[in-house]
Formats: sequence, C-alpha cells, structure tokens
Amino acid sequence: MLPVRHQSNVTKAAKTATDAHAQEFSVSYSYPVHFTRDSLNPDNTILVDSVSRLEPRNKHRILPVIDRNVLEGRPDLGRRLEAYVTSHADVLELAGPPEVLDGGEAAKNDPAHLERLVRAVHDLGLDRHCQFLVVGGGAIQDMAGYAAAVCHRGIRVVRMPTTVASQNDSGVGVKCGVNKFGVKNFLGAFAPPFAVVNDFDFIETLPTRERIAGMSEAVKVALIRDRNFFDWLETRGSALAEFQEEAMSTMIRRSAELHLEHIATSGDPFESGNSRPLDFGHWAAHKLESLSGFEIRHGEAVAVGLALDVRYSCLSRELSDRSATRIVDLLEKLGFRLWHESLAALDDNGSPAVLAGLEEFREHLGGELTISLLDEIGREAEVHEVDSELMREALSWLQARDAGR
Repeated sequence: MLPVRHQSNVTKAAKTATDAHAQEFSVSYSYPVHFTRDSLNPDNTILVDSVSRLEPRNKHRILPVIDRNVLEGRPDLGRRLEAYVTSHADVLELAGPPEVLDGGEAAKNDPAHLERLVRAVHDLGLDRHCQFLVVGGGAIQDMAGYAAAVCHRGIRVVRMPTTVASQNDSGVGVKCGVNKFGVKNFLGAFAPPFAVVNDFDFIETLPTRERIAGMSEAVKVALIRDRNFFDWLETRGSALAEFQEEAMSTMIRRSAELHLEHIATSGDPFESGNSRPLDFGHWAAHKLESLSGFEIRHGEAVAVGLALDVRYSCLSRELSDRSATRIVDLLEKLGFRLWHESLAALDDNGSPAVLAGLEEFREHLGGELTISLLDEIGREAEVHEVDSELMREALSWLQARDAGR
C-alpha cells in the first residue's frame, strides 16, 4: 500500500484560491424605435408589429398603463386603444382594463403606484411573454418599467412616450427606476424596452410648460455629441419656441438618434464604469428637483444644470465666454428660466445645498466622482474634482443674470 501524503492547510488554501472557472458571455439587445403619427389608427400597424415582432403567429396579452395626464388631454384614448386591439384580435388581447396612474414625479415618489402594477401582474397572471404598453411621460415610463423589470425578473415593455423629454431621451433608453429616501432614481434597473413607438401627435396636445421642458435634453446631447445639431437648434430657436411642427419633430428625432447612438457605441450601455456623459448637467438637476419638492420639472432642472455647468466650464476650463453666452441665450430663447429659488438654500455649514448633489451623483455612479463639462460646443471633457468656490461663483452668476432679466 502506498503511503498517504497529506497536503498542508496552506497548500490547500493556495490551490483553492487559484481554482476558478472564468465565466464569460455576451448578450445582444435589439429593439426598434419608431417615429409615427396616429399610432392607434387600426390601419397603422406599427404597434401590433412591435408587440408581435418575435412571435408574429402568437396571440399577445398586453396590459395598458396610462398616464392620467394623457388621458385627461385625450379622453378617447382608452376607447381608441380598445378598438385597436379589437381590430387586431388575431394577435392582440387585453390582459385587463388599463391601469390609469398619476403621471409626473408623483409616479416615482409614491410606492403605491409601483405596488399597484406589481399586484396587477400577479392578479392577472401575467408572465414574461406578456407586455406592458406604457402610454405616458418619462416618469410613468420609469416607474412602470421598473415594475416590469422586477416581476418574474422581466416582463416585456412597449413604450409609447407622450412628452418631448420621453420621446427624445428617456423613453428610448435602457433605464428605469423610482425615487426613494428623497433621492432621484435610488431604486432602478437597466431594462431595455421591447419596442418604442414615438407618436408625434401626442406632442401637439401637451401643455406649453411640458413642451418647453423636454427641449433641454436636445440641447444637452447636442452640446456633448453634435455641434452641427446645436447650430441647427440655434438657427431654429424661434420656430422651436413657437412649437412649429416641422422643427419639433426634427428636434425630437435627431435628439433620440444621438441618445441611441451613444448607448450603442459608448462601450458601456449599462454604465458599469464611472462615466455618464449623457448626464451632463444632471448632478445639479437631480438635486434641484428634490430641493424644490419636485415642483420644478425634470427638463427645467436640466436646463438650469446645463447653464450652471456651462458657466463653470468657462471658469475652470477652455470654454469661451462667447460659446457660453450662445448656449445660455438659446436655453432662454426656448423658454427656460435658468434660476430657481431652491438654489439659494444653504446647508448646516452655510454651503449651497445643491452642492450635495455632487456626492449623491458619485454614490449613484459608484467609484470616483465623474461629471462632464465642456471645452467647446460639441466636445465634452470628464473631470473628477470640482472647485466649490468656482461653483459658488457660477451660481452667483446665474442668480445675477436672472435678476437682471
């Protein structure tokens, strides 16, 4: 019999430490983003084609989730949706009556909205091949998308965004979430939609304030991605301020395309790193929203955040005063006020309360602080430190400019 040789504990530990299987795989995501009009006309097949695109011969159960604000502006929406489903009854079936919920930030602040959708999934027996059809603005898209993401680890979502901001930015992206502890999007997930149907007809019935608010995201993406688009926005500023149809539809489509291009080509669609250039101006915007008790719209807060970071870019980097003036002039021409009284709030140490948004932004990203600034229009630069005194100076500049208008 051969002698038994015992390994030392040290040898066993060393072997265990290096005994690993390297797991690696990739997943391809693909979803259509349609631009159309009169999407609930039975002769327009974009919606039914979107729902059934992977299994065209199956019957698909859909649960409509509708923003109450949209329904108030279009009281026939429920009837038209039901008629559309009936016209395509060979492919579509309503899983239940529409879930009509408050839109705006209330959708993300009140956990009862999330609970209601999760309960509906359970009570209606929806499975992973059923679909939410979410008709509404960015907030309800975020909340409903999060509900879908956590039920059965993912129910399909077809988005039908109805605001400028959701059609040109958030509604075509891959994120969803709700607010918690007073923090914007503290709970959330990366969950690409199954399809997006952008119907320009919804834009024409929006209140003036909502039509203005969403244009800040177009300015943002132009500043960091496409100087020519910024020049176009500047040239068409008056037409956009008057909500002319051709200008609005072109602005929405180009902005959506630039957001989609960045997601597809950045190499980090699920933001596992520290960089988030598409959130240029957003560290201050998110904090301003909470400081105002969400009285200020997201797009309005983004416009303020852009102006703040543009001025700070002048003070700390290469951005010229002329370029900064062009940017701020455009935002004001589109109808934005670039100051809010909440920006004057101070914390217990006497510092501007909005500056706490930098640390909250870092925590949300993970790792070191990374924000985007501008070196010139169309060229952004990432920084990891912010000079609080220069940021105070930028805030004072915005306040003085607002007071002088």
